[in-house]
Amino acid sequence: MASVNQRFVITPRIGPAKAAASDRVRGFDEIYADFSLPAGGEQSSRCAQCGVPFCQSGCPLENNIPDWLKLAAEGRAEEAWRQSEATSTMPEICGRICPQDRLCEGACTLEQSGWETVTIGSVERWLGDMAFQNGWVTPIRPIAENGLSVGIVGAGPAGMAAADRLRSAGYAVTLYDRHDRAGGLLMYGIPGFKLEKDVVQRRLDRLVDGGVEIRLGVDVGGEGEHAMPFAELRAAHDAVLIATGVYQARRLTAPGCGSDGVVAALDYLITSNRTGLGDQVAAFEDGTLNASSRKVVVIGGGDTAMDCVRTAVRQGATSVTCLYRRDRDNMPGSAREVANAEEEGVVFEWLASPRAVLGGASGVTGVRVQRMALAAQAADGRWSVEPVPGGEFDVAADLVIEALGFEPEDIPGLFAEPDLALTDWNTIRTAGHTKATTLEGVFAAGDIVRGASLVVWAVRDGQDAAAEIDAWLTSRQRVAA
Repeated sequence: MASVNQRFVITPRIGPAKAAASDRVRGFDEIYADFSLPAGGEQSSRCAQCGVPFCQSGCPLENNIPDWLKLAAEGRAEEAWRQSEATSTMPEICGRICPQDRLCEGACTLEQSGWETVTIGSVERWLGDMAFQNGWVTPIRPIAENGLSVGIVGAGPAGMAAADRLRSAGYAVTLYDRHDRAGGLLMYGIPGFKLEKDVVQRRLDRLVDGGVEIRLGVDVGGEGEHAMPFAELRAAHDAVLIATGVYQARRLTAPGCGSDGVVAALDYLITSNRTGLGDQVAAFEDGTLNASSRKVVVIGGGDTAMDCVRTAVRQGATSVTCLYRRDRDNMPGSAREVANAEEEGVVFEWLASPRAVLGGASGVTGVRVQRMALAAQAADGRWSVEPVPGGEFDVAADLVIEALGFEPEDIPGLFAEPDLALTDWNTIRTAGHTKATTLEGVFAAGDIVRGASLVVWAVRDGQDAAAEIDAWLTSRQRVAA
C-alpha cells in the first residue's frame, strides 16, 4: 500500500476556507474555518518527513510537527492531538495567532525549496478544535497532591501555561490578575477575528475545573481596596512566578501628540474587546475609543498595529491608514495579517514616519508625515532609515492610534522589592538561561523577562518556568528530609 505521507509532489497547498473581506468586516468572528477531516488529513500528507525537521527548530515550543502531521495524514487524529499537546499547553490558540510564516512554516523545507510550505498552523488549530469537540481534552487530575503551593502574578499566556503544568504536577496553584477576566492579552488584547474569546475561555475553564484558583481584580503591588502587597502574596506560597507581561505603552513624541484623539493601541483594543464581550464601556459609547465614521491613522508596523487597523475597519471607520517607517519587507508584523488588512481596505504608507499631529488640543485633523528611505543594514538584518529631502505629506485623520510597542512597568517599585534586579531594558533579570530572579523562590517568565514578544514565546517560558519551579521545590523537600 502506498504511503499517505510525503505527498507534496501531487497534493497542492490549500489553506482553510477564509471569509470574503466584504463579509468578514461586518463583525468580529474569526475569518478562517477549520479543515474538514479529509482536507486536514490531505494537507498533513504534504509533509516531507524531513530527516532534519527545520519546522521544529523554527517553532519556539519545538513542537513535534512532523510526527503529528504524519499521524493526522494516516487518519490517527487523536494520536496526532496527543503529540501536539505533549509540547504545548494551548496548541489550538497558537495555531490561530502565531505568525507561522515567520516561524515553523517559514522554516519548512518545502518552502525553502519552492514547493510551498505545509499548512502547519491550520492543521494545529484543526486538531485542537477537534480535540475539544470530541472530548479528547481531559481534565487536569494530578496523580497526587504534593502539599505545596505556587502563586502566579498574571493570568495571561505565560501564567496560564505555567498553571497548567504546575497543577498537573500536584501543586496548589493560584493565579492573580488585576483585570476582571483572566487571559491577559488573549482575552483583551487580541481581537476576536483572530481569536474568539470562547476559545480562550475553555482553556481557563479547564484550569479552574482542574483545581487552579483564579483571583481576579487583585492588583498586586497597586493601591486601593483591591491592592495586595507582593510580600503578602510571597508569604502565602512556597514559590512565586511573575508573569505580568509588559503593558506600558511607548508614546509618540512628535508635536501635537498630546491632543485629544491620539490614543494608545492597547486602550483601544481593550475597549473593543470589552464591548464585544458585552460590557458597557463609556469611552466606546462617547466615541473616544471608537473608530465609527472616523478617519483613522495607526502608527506602527507590528501585530498590534495590524489588530488596530482591522478593528477600525470593523467599527465602521471611513478610512484607515497605517504608517510604518520602514518598508514592507522589514515590517515586524505577520505578512499574513498585512495581506488580510489590505483585503479589508486598509491603506499602507510604507517608509513613512510621523513628524507632527495636526489640529489642536481638543482634536486632531491629520498627521504630517516624512517620507523615509532605507539607509544601511544592521547586523540583525534590519535596515536603518533616513529622511527623504522634501518628502513631507499630510494624511487626514481625526483618530490617531499609537501602536509603537510596550515597555515594562517598574516592577521592583510596585512590588516594594528593591532587590529584584532588572536588565538594562527594565525587564526582570533572571540567572543565566533560567527563570530564577534575584529573590529566592521568585521566578519570572514571558514578556516581563524577554520584552514584548509573541504569545508562543510566553507559552514556552511559562512551561519552562513551571519545570524549574517544580525542580527547585522538589530539591528543597529532599534537603529538608
